[in-house]
Amino acid sequence: MTSTTRMIHLGRREKPKRGALLLLVPGIASVVLLGVLPLFIVARNSFAVADDYGGVTGGLTLDNYAKLLDPVYSKTLLYSLGLGVLNTVVCLVVAYLTSYYIVSRPANRQGLLLLLVIIPFWTDFLVRTFAWITILGSGGPVAGVLGIFGLSGFSLIPSNVAVVLGLLYSFLPTAIFPIYASMRSIDGSLKEAATDLGCGWWGVHRRVILPLSRPGILGAALLTFIPTMGVFVIPVLLGGGKDPLVGNLIVTLYTEFRNQPMGAAVSMVLLVLMLLSMALIGLLLRRPSPKKPEA
Repeated sequence: MTSTTRMIHLGRREKPKRGALLLLVPGIASVVLLGVLPLFIVARNSFAVADDYGGVTGGLTLDNYAKLLDPVYSKTLLYSLGLGVLNTVVCLVVAYLTSYYIVSRPANRQGLLLLLVIIPFWTDFLVRTFAWITILGSGGPVAGVLGIFGLSGFSLIPSNVAVVLGLLYSFLPTAIFPIYASMRSIDGSLKEAATDLGCGWWGVHRRVILPLSRPGILGAALLTFIPTMGVFVIPVLLGGGKDPLVGNLIVTLYTEFRNQPMGAAVSMVLLVLMLLSMALIGLLLRRPSPKKPEA
């Protein structure tokens, strides 16, 4: 093969690579402009100094992060962490039982059951949240049932119970689908074998279903915990804003207090908490599954 022929073949091989890189340019530009650049601006503003009107005047200081140790901010961060963990645990329990029920049904009915899970979420988020106000309010069906037992005028709006119920309702589908996907891949003969060997309902789940569903459970925990930390509508509408989450604090700092550097600092702390939770889930996923007992 002559040198000219080799150059022609090399040119033909390089052209698709260049074309592929050109196709990646719009995606890379979108990620940089809509993701990396705003994140860099927020990170830079978190170290800036605020002027008299809460704007950014430049400078480089750690005072914004030092102020987060104040009880006003630390209480909100700790409450958000606690509520995020609580909502994650509740969602995982309910999603696990729901997923197991769906998997236990015939294959031709599982699609319908999953559709019933997702249909309510075709409605706007705010409409569904206001519906919970009607359900849990003094004139709702919950108060009507309790009125039969002499508890008239009862209302869960506003309350922390209403916030937990609203969070559970909002993030339950994101917990059901990963767990369902993991359970669906489990061979049914394993459950039958465990039952034949003397395992009861709890033993089958503890020794078979739970270990094999671990990837889906951890994925569901991640998809539930991270959004819970940043939500801000539900605590305001169902909780009256008495116990705000980190998302409410960020909105308040940017809109009402007009303190952009402090709002950016809280945003970066929230981002770090989310990254740490992702790293923790990643470590748990990399852990080997328990060894099967030898016969």
